[in-house]
Amino acid sequence: MEVLYNKEQIKEIIPHRDPFLLIDEINEMEPGKSVKATKYIKEDDFWFKGHFPEYPVTPGVLMIEMMAQAGAAAMLCLPENKGKIGFFAGIDKAKFKRQVVPGDTLRLEVNIIKVRGPIGVGEAKAFVDGDTKPAVSAEITFAIK
Repeated sequence: MEVLYNKEQIKEIIPHRDPFLLIDEINEMEPGKSVKATKYIKEDDFWFKGHFPEYPVTPGVLMIEMMAQAGAAAMLCLPENKGKIGFFAGIDKAKFKRQVVPGDTLRLEVNIIKVRGPIGVGEAKAFVDGDTKPAVSAEITFAIK
């Protein structure tokens, strides 16, 4: 898959930094409307030390955060949002359909479905490798400040 923005370029758009920058690439983006990004799940990702040492699985809340960071990139790349921060305002309809483990590649897709002033809503999905059914899905509400 083509890389539109690498990790260093993503840092120019969103304020997240390691260890909490949770997207590795942006592959497609229509500013203010949609984004497709990638997160490579690695054995040495910080959460696996404690979640769970004998059975490493990516926490669901971190996958929601990965989708939110991808969505934030789509919104914060707009000229009027440059230098701003996207905050969670709500998480609805979250569903976790499969475990995500070291070695998996997550394809993150967010479609912005509503924006009213600084508040917006995105439909977010994360797919493992070539799966057509999402491993995780949610409706995320954000506020830009």
